[in-house]
Amino acid sequence: MGERQGTDRNADAGPSVLFLHPDLGVGGAERLVLDAALALRARGCRVTIWTAHYDPGHCFAESRELPVRCAGDWLPRTLGWGGRGAAVCAYVRMVFLALYVLFLADEEFDVVVCDQVSACIPVFKLARRRKKILFYCHFPDLLLTKRDSFLKQLYRAPIDWIEEYTTGMADCILVNSQFTAAIFKETFKSLSHRDPDVLYPSLNVTSFDSAVPEKLDDLVPEGKEFLFLSINRYERKKNLKLALEALVQLRARLTSQDWERVHLIMAGGYDERVQENVEHYRELKKMVQQSDLGQYVTFLRSFSDKQKISLLHGCTCVLYTPSHEHFGIVPLEAMYMQCPVIAVNSGGPLESIVHSITGFLCEPDPVHFSEAIEKFIREPSLKATMGLAGRARVVEKFSSEAFTEQLYQCVTKLLT
Repeated sequence: MGERQGTDRNADAGPSVLFLHPDLGVGGAERLVLDAALALRARGCRVTIWTAHYDPGHCFAESRELPVRCAGDWLPRTLGWGGRGAAVCAYVRMVFLALYVLFLADEEFDVVVCDQVSACIPVFKLARRRKKILFYCHFPDLLLTKRDSFLKQLYRAPIDWIEEYTTGMADCILVNSQFTAAIFKETFKSLSHRDPDVLYPSLNVTSFDSAVPEKLDDLVPEGKEFLFLSINRYERKKNLKLALEALVQLRARLTSQDWERVHLIMAGGYDERVQENVEHYRELKKMVQQSDLGQYVTFLRSFSDKQKISLLHGCTCVLYTPSHEHFGIVPLEAMYMQCPVIAVNSGGPLESIVHSITGFLCEPDPVHFSEAIEKFIREPSLKATMGLAGRARVVEKFSSEAFTEQLYQCVTKLLT
């Protein structure tokens, strides 16, 4: 039950920090958890990650540099019926994981860092030696689901209450953007006295700097000069269809000669265990067929870090389609690779992208997106000028050094 990966190379160093995360996959939350763990280890902390599910083949490569331990993967992820009951199952899995760590794992730690599911926090209050708890709120979970029936409202009511109450039990609360901080205050009324600190995600630029980009011949048809890239999980809330709809609008705006030089790669996190990933991928494929875009779109599922870096290096622009995104790590990755970003003008991208300088912020509709895409075709030099500005912005505002220092100060402050 207690699967172990990696070794702790700082066994006798500084404070001991235990990370608790539901499912160590390839999403933005997982990227932040790994970056946080690596940052604290670099500052001399002893770090361990515990999770309910870990597949080294479906996770960021850096996870293999850290001690990752797993318990509770035998518990169900859903209650069936089309993926229903996922929230309850996530709570049960995290509470079990916390109980396992506290009473069966023989772990010594000073600070717990948990994210996504706060229901595990009360468990650590049971420890004989009080543990300090830091909770990283990516976004209030109660806002991520619809309540379109009385039964759903009834089902969510206790879950929503538990989320708010247990979040308030954390000794320190961090959020990923000013946007999320504002939503946190509006949503959790009983926590109006708490002011969460903003810790912007950063990039672990080492992997970007050391990677040698590969050729994209196997992904991009010959003769394609303008390569556009969408990177996001295959989830409906990511609004991936906006990229395809914008492509349809773009076709009407270009000459046939220019249109033949355009190609879109839809790259996204994909997990066969997640029903929505499977369904939405099929929906997007069907949409491509119906729009006669087959020769102009390539789908790439669960790509490697090296493939991602190669795509960012070779593409003209990244299309970032989610609305009200909590922060969004993809725009940072793109800008660091000197690749401009076209994103929806809401949420986190308002804090990372500078309109008309490092990319374009647009209304979430196909016409506005296609107009922004067209600019890169009419003015190819935009990629270089915006790319340089984007990299400078990431280095200045979202450096790993600033992230590491702020996180380390939060942890040490808890222990004083």
